[in-house]
Amino acid sequence: MWMGLMETTYERRTRDLVVAALSVALVVVCSFIVAGGRVGAIERAVFRAINELPEAFRPVPFAFQLLGVLVVPLIAAVVALVFKRWRLAIALALVAPIKLFVEKQIIKELVDRQRPGTTIPDAILRDVSFRGPAFPSGHAIIAFALATILSPYLSRRWRVAAYVLAVLVCAGRVYLGAHAPLDAVAGGAAGVAIGCVLNFVVG
Repeated sequence: MWMGLMETTYERRTRDLVVAALSVALVVVCSFIVAGGRVGAIERAVFRAINELPEAFRPVPFAFQLLGVLVVPLIAAVVALVFKRWRLAIALALVAPIKLFVEKQIIKELVDRQRPGTTIPDAILRDVSFRGPAFPSGHAIIAFALATILSPYLSRRWRVAAYVLAVLVCAGRVYLGAHAPLDAVAGGAAGVAIGCVLNFVVG
């Protein structure tokens, strides 16, 4: 029994490190693609396909994006404390400060790409900033970090639902005109990396 438990733990932790490494690699690839602040033709086409969806969709993406704000991991950490999930609470509480460090002190120092309002002609902006650093999406980092940290505690169905919600957060930010698609992809990959490292360290 104990040997089986040790093997399961080892396999999970190994997977965490592998997924974290692959996620970091994806962030690096995205960084090279957007170097110089450019938005390529394919990315621009994807952006328009989402951004130009009917105005009637607006309330839904606006609601989903709220799952990516900084306070959400802290609220989740409080809930975890109520249920005496101490390790989960610690991991969730660390999401916000690590996200801020990775996003602002590392990625945005290396890559400068502005928001679609200044990089994509005729982008539709829905209550979002016209200019400012956009790469990577902070909302995507939070959403995917939460999904990754919570996944060991969830059944397969709810695990899929958590990642679907994270994808909807990213799509919502593109729809609102806050980010180009690769901003969201890089943010999601960074979030997965953060979640995997926290799962590995905290357990």
